[in-house]
Amino acid sequence: MAGSVPPAPEFGEVLPIAPSLAVLDFLARRRSASAMSLTAPGPDDAQLADLLRLAARVPDHGKLAPWRFVILRGPAKDAFAEKITALADSQANPAKANAALRKLIRPPVAVAVISRHIPGEIPEWEQRQSASAVCQQMLLAAAAMGWGANWITDWYAYDPRAQAILGLADEERVAGFLYLGTSTEAPQERVRPDVAAITTEWSAD
Repeated sequence: MAGSVPPAPEFGEVLPIAPSLAVLDFLARRRSASAMSLTAPGPDDAQLADLLRLAARVPDHGKLAPWRFVILRGPAKDAFAEKITALADSQANPAKANAALRKLIRPPVAVAVISRHIPGEIPEWEQRQSASAVCQQMLLAAAAMGWGANWITDWYAYDPRAQAILGLADEERVAGFLYLGTSTEAPQERVRPDVAAITTEWSAD
């Protein structure tokens, strides 16, 4: 795994903007690991604390932190999976729902990123987007630390009964489950979008 993560900068510390070829190379080749390829060990307490700290360094209009983390690991994760499994047969496609649970059960560590709407001046849409940014940042940070990672939202992210088991309040939603562990296989590159085909340049004419 990666070496020690740099400490958080002090409030007000100057953080110069500078090019980084290492970061660009990392982003150009970043690839999610299959959840089914993830096995123990996963991040320990200190590594997980670093990972969550890095994940929280995202755009957040109003400094609301409209998200929180729920860590699932060990016997508690097994108990959560057991409770969720009891709901699978009531889904529209029980076979598919049960198969999806293997992605939850196999990785040693899961972090649920919970999006929460804080009433006020900041639009709800912006707050929900910030929670998605947390998921992506955690995915990047985990890979940079050398962990296999996968960001998944499956049926149990949307089922109200599963949300209640996870402890969500009325205005909270699951932005994603981040599955973390040691990847047993190197992921292969997949098909990527044709960026030119989905890009336009606005003109005043």
